[in-house]
Amino acid sequence: MSNRFTGAVGRTPLLKGLPREVAVLSGVAFCVALGFGILLPALPVFARTFGVSAFQASAVISVFALARFVTAPIAGTLVEKFGERLVLGTGLFIVAGSSLAAGFSQNYQQLIVLRGIGGLGSSMFTVSALALLLRVVDNAQRGRASSAYQGGFLLGGVAGPAVGGLVVAWSIRAPFFVYAATLIVAGLVALIFLAKSHLHEREEIVSHGEAGKLETLRVALQDGAYRVVLAVNLITGFLVLGLRSSVVPLFVTEGLQKGASLTGIGFLVAAGVQAVLLLPAGRVSDTTGRRKALLYGTIGTTIGMVVLTAADVTVNGWGTTAVAGTALFLVAMAIQGAASAFLGSAPAAVVGDIVGGKRGGIVVATFQMMSDVGIIIGPLVAGLLVDLFDFDWAFAAAAGMSLIAVIFVWLMPETLNRRAGAVE
Repeated sequence: MSNRFTGAVGRTPLLKGLPREVAVLSGVAFCVALGFGILLPALPVFARTFGVSAFQASAVISVFALARFVTAPIAGTLVEKFGERLVLGTGLFIVAGSSLAAGFSQNYQQLIVLRGIGGLGSSMFTVSALALLLRVVDNAQRGRASSAYQGGFLLGGVAGPAVGGLVVAWSIRAPFFVYAATLIVAGLVALIFLAKSHLHEREEIVSHGEAGKLETLRVALQDGAYRVVLAVNLITGFLVLGLRSSVVPLFVTEGLQKGASLTGIGFLVAAGVQAVLLLPAGRVSDTTGRRKALLYGTIGTTIGMVVLTAADVTVNGWGTTAVAGTALFLVAMAIQGAASAFLGSAPAAVVGDIVGGKRGGIVVATFQMMSDVGIIIGPLVAGLLVDLFDFDWAFAAAAGMSLIAVIFVWLMPETLNRRAGAVE
């Protein structure tokens, strides 16, 4: 057991004792998310300047996610062969170069191809960065480290759109160049400050003579805890990143009959609550266990979806005032934000426990791919339910899926302080 493990949440510092690599990777995550947040709102608008349909304009966003998903196994293999730091830096510079070139696109076809290339670089970065993060920390630090890393993405994602409005006012092509600049900064930070990074292996791994070996996907899939976090990541991608980002804006404008500004307020509430709870949630994962943190996250997601269902039923079913529906909507978003704080740290910490300090690029890649699958199919299934029935059906189905995740987590074995190499 690590000497940093105290067994009491209140006595465990939020960030004290974490390796400097955690701060570096969190800073890199902030730069990446900041640039992406600046670019994302401008992408479909820029695509429309080539005279394409709304569907084709939206495909500019989808092709990036699809390329990430398809190339994730490649990224995992590269990590296992060449190491995390080289793949991380290369991936960042690939995305930077593709973004810079996309800013000079002369037609829609060039834009689509360059975005696809950027997706490859993005998968290289995300897989290698998480794999590196999970290797440089002790068993009792992984939850807090994952929270800090997710916090970098969260803060950058919130700041990006705010800055993006000013950048777009300058030029519709400018966001591509700013995104490339933030990625170059991130790449330089990674190369400079991670150059002498010491990947200290876990004591239990060294004692078993396994330092530097690979954790294969076949072995990981035999682990019940790994199978559970794959399912949780799939459902989280489906609900939190897929359904919430696609259906909730429509629910606000069509279900609650409110302006789009309420959507922004709701997402800001969720992000604010998540930001406040991220590090405490990571501390819970590192002290009281991954399973308990996962239960908090999955139960919170279920409750949040139930409250969203009630918000729609309140307005359209019971005919009460829109004020009640709006209040329930904001409460639901706050609950979702709290749940996301726990789901942003505990699943990754479980993967780190299973990999146990060994190189496990393909194990990490598969974990992240499950979220991408959820993001791809979530909006489609939720949109179909809304078209066939109503918003409350989509939210109720989401609550049901999240309840399944709760059951999976309830039955999963704990991985905190597990002996290296143990499979349960």
